[in-house]
Amino acid sequence: MSGTVAFVLKGYPRLSETFIAQEIQALEKFGLGIRIYSLRHSSDQKRHPVHEQIIAPVTYLPEYLHDEPRRVASAWADARKLSGYSKARKIFLADLAQDRTRNRVRRFGQAMVLAQALLPTTTHIHAHFMHTPASVARYAAAMTNLTWSFSAHAKDIWTSPVWEKKAKLAACDWAVTCTRAGHEHLKSLTTKDNISLVYHGLDLDRFAPARRTDGRRDGNALADPTRLLSVGRAVEKKGYDDLLNALGTLPRDLAWNLVHIGGGPMLDELKSKARQLGIDGRIVWRGPQDQRAVMEAYRKADLFVLASRRAADGDMDGLPNVLIEAQSQGLAVVATRLSGVPELIEHDRNGLLVEAGNPPALAAALRQMITSPDRRQIMGEEGAVRVRSDFSLKTCIEPLAAQFGLRPISAA
Repeated sequence: MSGTVAFVLKGYPRLSETFIAQEIQALEKFGLGIRIYSLRHSSDQKRHPVHEQIIAPVTYLPEYLHDEPRRVASAWADARKLSGYSKARKIFLADLAQDRTRNRVRRFGQAMVLAQALLPTTTHIHAHFMHTPASVARYAAAMTNLTWSFSAHAKDIWTSPVWEKKAKLAACDWAVTCTRAGHEHLKSLTTKDNISLVYHGLDLDRFAPARRTDGRRDGNALADPTRLLSVGRAVEKKGYDDLLNALGTLPRDLAWNLVHIGGGPMLDELKSKARQLGIDGRIVWRGPQDQRAVMEAYRKADLFVLASRRAADGDMDGLPNVLIEAQSQGLAVVATRLSGVPELIEHDRNGLLVEAGNPPALAAALRQMITSPDRRQIMGEEGAVRVRSDFSLKTCIEPLAAQFGLRPISAA
């Protein structure tokens, strides 16, 4: 694809969206010209190394229209002169009839600013996430008569209303999603053949295999406990309250500790719960960390655990990238049988899977793995092989690059 592709992101750069950053950087290596348009500034205080390697410049759209009234007014004046403005306004009004919220109005305002900010060389608009970024991309594409596409991931699939998903699938030129579960769901909503399954993959140049030489801990030595690790935001769908409940029922003489990496609104609540359960002395809460620190944590851990579940609003994980990262480092995994997780973790081969929202089953699986270093090693090695054969970024990025009209570098 010649020219420039506008990538619309909800926020940039974000520590929790490494998969988007590595994808952008990989597409740049293919030769795709990208400019990033972010709907908000990131609140993260740290950045991953991959963010420093991305060439694409970033333009921030107004997060709230009233914060930049002159910019919005100027964009509105320009947008009304565009040949596609009437079409975009009709699409917006139809959406507003279904969703009479300020957020819907904001997306149209942001789309006008985006249309004004697009480079003359822009040939296509691509949104990461099917919900708000795709709305902005759709309206702006209509105004400017450009083609558009989106990548759907997890929350955006499971919490967006069906009417809106159907409308976007019908309107976009193409779309991709990163789990078989998400792909099957979206395919059921359209008669068009324009939605593809494309796994994110992992940049194995950054995640070189770990040499694990000290993983003999078996839960018997309080002075040298089995090291558990979990990486994820403290939000309902990650199931950290289930994990704490499970850990709280383990025998008191079983030696383990847990390192948690990630921020999130439930962090203080989880720390309080750990104190109530009497296990706070075994848990280290490290907060948000960059990829270097996360990598070091993977390599020091004995077992990775993630207790994902469906949240009350329907939100749930797709295939969490942290599971792929952990497996790349030879870590066995205890996780929940949910959404795209079984597409990576095969029960009793490279990890253990339990039903989501079941702390007793999670506790039983954790106890098995805490006390079984040989089993952890075998499962971890199986996981590393699986990642390298099926989830390498170099392999997974090619179908996405093809959507943008790019050929593999070796074939260029």
